[in-house]
Amino acid sequence: MSLVKELIEAGIHFGQRRSNWNPKMAPYIHGVRGGIHIIDIKETVKGLLLAKKYLGKIAADGKDIVFVGTKRQARATIEEQCAEAKLPYVTERWLGGTLTNFRTIRERLKRLVELEGLVESGEIKTYSKKMESQLMREMRKIYRNLNGIRDMSKLPGALIAIDVNRETNALREARNLGIPTICLLDTDGDPDLVDIPVPGNDDSMRSIAIFVREMCAAIEDGRKRGAVHQQGADEAPAEEGGQPRRRSRRSQFRAEEPPAAPAAEDAPPAADPESAPTAPEVPAASDG
Repeated sequence: MSLVKELIEAGIHFGQRRSNWNPKMAPYIHGVRGGIHIIDIKETVKGLLLAKKYLGKIAADGKDIVFVGTKRQARATIEEQCAEAKLPYVTERWLGGTLTNFRTIRERLKRLVELEGLVESGEIKTYSKKMESQLMREMRKIYRNLNGIRDMSKLPGALIAIDVNRETNALREARNLGIPTICLLDTDGDPDLVDIPVPGNDDSMRSIAIFVREMCAAIEDGRKRGAVHQQGADEAPAEEGGQPRRRSRRSQFRAEEPPAAPAAEDAPPAADPESAPTAPEVPAASDG
């Protein structure tokens, strides 16, 4: 099944009601049906392909990509697919300063390891019942909020979010630090808050699952390319004179600008409020 057909069957092209839309999303809207905005599937595929290409590059450089999805429809999918791909994620409440005050977050994670050590060794039983209860409650709270990023030892190279309205704080922190952002956002979202917007239904569990799956696949492909490139560099023959060939470090310190949001090259014609257009037919796109 082609990616376009799969997206349409998942209902990713169904937006919010006309009365609950953000005018900035106009370039990504094809029309209206039954009072519901219909997202241009061509713009969705364009955003997906741009996001996948960029994530592959980031992953090939060995950088982490963190997923953020605290809404109920996104939690299970993100936890399952990110755990399988060994990617950091946040599915509970976004704690203010998770990125901008990352040192403090790392200290809290050290505290989690310390508390888990007390439990595993049985030493926690040496405390009073009241203190034991307090320590267990503290451990559960830290685990619930930060367990998904416990292996993220440095700031990520990119942030992927579900629903721009719900994850505004995370997106703003990332922007303040110059971390590129990718987001699945509905017709009520603000695309200006995101570097690479992927217009689509952010309430449908099926559309969220496809979006997360495609992002994880792009990251995995990027990791494989990075590993092959690194292996090839390590096995490169030495230059004449017996000295090993050195790789330039200049690229490691070259600042990368976040990608600009994809421009709508051909904005769809304005929809008649009384018309009910069907989902547009587009040529099948490559999953890559």
